[in-house]
Amino acid sequence: MKSINATEFRQWQSSGKDFQLIDIREEHEIFEGELNGVKIPMGDIIDRVNELRKDCPVVIHCRSGRRSAAVIHSLEMKFQLDNLYSLEGGYLACLEIDGSHEG
Repeated sequence: MKSINATEFRQWQSSGKDFQLIDIREEHEIFEGELNGVKIPMGDIIDRVNELRKDCPVVIHCRSGRRSAAVIHSLEMKFQLDNLYSLEGGYLACLEIDGSHEG
């Protein structure tokens, strides 16, 4: 499984790299803030796999990185996707490096 750390993620954003960001947190977790990704709760991701882009890297994030890793493992096994990246440390890691709730 591929992963990207928060620093690399912020570099991708600032450089204008083409990628898709998927937020798999549940609705009640969004109050913490957002990274401006497509919201697909973890429980819906298998049914909504057609919303994941195939033409660029897809970064999947949760709050701390554990659930995104599990989701990616499932998606890779079930759909043979090879463009998925887990955001190491999730949303919280991004807060740590930039001290804001901006995406």
